[in-house]
Amino acid sequence: MTWHELICACSDRIVSLVTTLLPLQIATEVAGALAYLHSATSLQIYHRDIKTTNILLDDNYRAKVSDFGTSRFVAIDKSHLTTLVKADVYSFGVVLVELLTGEKPISLARSDEHRSLATHFMLAMEEGSAMSIFDVVVINEGSRDELLVIGNLAMRCLNLNGRNRPTMKEVANELETIRTSHIASTVQTSMEL
Repeated sequence: MTWHELICACSDRIVSLVTTLLPLQIATEVAGALAYLHSATSLQIYHRDIKTTNILLDDNYRAKVSDFGTSRFVAIDKSHLTTLVKADVYSFGVVLVELLTGEKPISLARSDEHRSLATHFMLAMEEGSAMSIFDVVVINEGSRDELLVIGNLAMRCLNLNGRNRPTMKEVANELETIRTSHIASTVQTSMEL
């Protein structure tokens, strides 16, 4: 199963899985995998096609990045790598927005200006109305502050100036912090009940 299929599935079984920490766990695992490919290997690897259909899930819903057909191996000393690495960061930002909204990257149902999910999301964030486009399941599961932190991270990933986007290592660290904080607050809430 791909992450895309999990997000788009309509069965009650899948929806109950999505309402847990699973999407945040998957996003954190994918960010970690990309960070590893970008900076922890002797030959840097840039995926160049990150999207939910290229994120496979095993039987335990652990994320596996797939489809390296367009990826590139690049020697670390190359100076023109910003474009390659930051393209993966942008694509991952789109994946984060899909997680928050439950929408596809392109929608013919929206006006021309809002057809691209990334543009639609960035405009909503800038107008302070992002919560209105977040998926109801996501809103019910996370706190407003937590969702806006993830939204702001997605905004940074989608920055039109690639040099201003975070690295995948920074993204992975921030997502892990959010995930850990969410787990702690969930445990605290459970203990109070």
